[in-house]
Amino acid sequence: MAADWLSLTGDGTVRRLSLDVGQVNAAFEAMGDPRAVKRPEKGAPDERFIDMYAALVSVPQIGRALLGDNEYANQEKFLNPGDHAIVVAGRGRYSFKGSGYVRGGIFDRIALVQGDITVRFHDRDHRRIGALAVEDAPEFTELDIFRIPADSGFDPTRPWTLQLLVQRAVGPVEKVFTTFELGYRLPERFLREVPAEPQAQATPAEAAQDEQAARTGLWKRIWLGKKAEIALLLGMIGVLTAVFFFQIWATRNERIFFWFRMGFLALTLVFVGWMQNAQLSVVNLMALFASLREGFTWEAFLMDPLVFILWCSVAAALIFWGRGAFCGWLCPFGALQELTNRIARALRVPQITVPWALHERLWALKYIIFLALFGLSVISLSLAELYAEVEPFKTSIILKFMRPWPFVLFAVALLVAGLFIERFYCRYLCPLGGALAIPARMRMFDWLKRYRECGSPCHTCANECPVQAIHPTGEINPNECINCLHCRVLYQSKAKCPVVIKRLKRRERDRAALEAAKGAMDQALAGKLEKKEIPNV
Repeated sequence: MAADWLSLTGDGTVRRLSLDVGQVNAAFEAMGDPRAVKRPEKGAPDERFIDMYAALVSVPQIGRALLGDNEYANQEKFLNPGDHAIVVAGRGRYSFKGSGYVRGGIFDRIALVQGDITVRFHDRDHRRIGALAVEDAPEFTELDIFRIPADSGFDPTRPWTLQLLVQRAVGPVEKVFTTFELGYRLPERFLREVPAEPQAQATPAEAAQDEQAARTGLWKRIWLGKKAEIALLLGMIGVLTAVFFFQIWATRNERIFFWFRMGFLALTLVFVGWMQNAQLSVVNLMALFASLREGFTWEAFLMDPLVFILWCSVAAALIFWGRGAFCGWLCPFGALQELTNRIARALRVPQITVPWALHERLWALKYIIFLALFGLSVISLSLAELYAEVEPFKTSIILKFMRPWPFVLFAVALLVAGLFIERFYCRYLCPLGGALAIPARMRMFDWLKRYRECGSPCHTCANECPVQAIHPTGEINPNECINCLHCRVLYQSKAKCPVVIKRLKRRERDRAALEAAKGAMDQALAGKLEKKEIPNV
């Protein structure tokens, strides 16, 4: 299918929504909100606000015409069986993507609507492309492909609408919204008529069931479509919970526990992070706080079941163990740091021990970063999300380093620092870790037992703690502990723990003394028996 841009837009293959500043201001005026009227969009009325185009590129003829053969092949690899895809292109002062999708979030400015079906796009459903293959196509500032999951209920043969949400700030925090619609119907030449099959009359029970299914929310369909992923994540959390409850038994064999931990971290990185994009972020906390101020709804937080489950597990873990259950085991970027550091150690990369006085002062950085982002989110959530790029999660986990070079350079620099100082980012810069550490001292239980000798005179655990969370005096700082349980391994180590070694030696001495005493008693008893057996001469 060879066609020029004018033909593709003229026959409806590509549909357009064009808005100027005057149209947008008129739409907000029609809402009747005086606050929105007082803050009009600046610029000439005929100045372009947004010029947005959309097309269904999962249709092979349309996809090849707009994307070209190579990019269409890449799209086919991106899609799962049964998925569909649309391309959205835009130019003008308004972005159809915005910044709300940061770190695996939802694109909150566009949504696909078809009947009672609403498809909201996640970061993992999104791919950027460089240009369209149509030679006379305009130059766009935004050009993206969005995947429509197979389980969404989308029917490409039926009309659908791409809704554009336009927001306007009416106060330091509060915003008002209006929507514009880009309608799309697949041109007839891409359809073929299929004879309708006779359908049996639905029984009342079936009709009721269909009605109930129609009322099922989008988030419920998403959860049902991710049964296997949810089961695996719950299994991981269950295993981790068992390890924490029975930590003395779990850490009894140092070698077995080491490889268990490495395997668990690898699963966290690959499955939770790179495959499912379930990387928690400080942006989630800022969005939660904003929703509590502006009207909380569960639906937005239930759209990603794995992220929701992880946050629930974090809330429960804070009561029992503090922040370490997540930071030390279920954070994909934390897992990436530790695994790369282990590789560095195997390659004999020298490790740097930060002097305690400096190390203790650097702790404050992550709390300062979190408080700054949190304060900024009160003024402008979108601005806070922009500065939250201090988290390298989106670059390294969500987008797998497929970003412009400044973001990649920043993430790689943090990982390189972590080769020499284990979990460098977790220790000093992570605002999410700082946020979770604040309530860490409220945990109800203290599971990491210590000997009286810990800290004075013994410093084995403090010297070997991967993140230097143990004070020289022997106390474990719950704000900094990642619950790696290495101190549990040392706690019962017969080769490293001086207390255990001393007790073993004492037992050996006691056993030797007992055996010597027993031997002496046996000899004495044997002597008496010999005297009794000597016959009288």
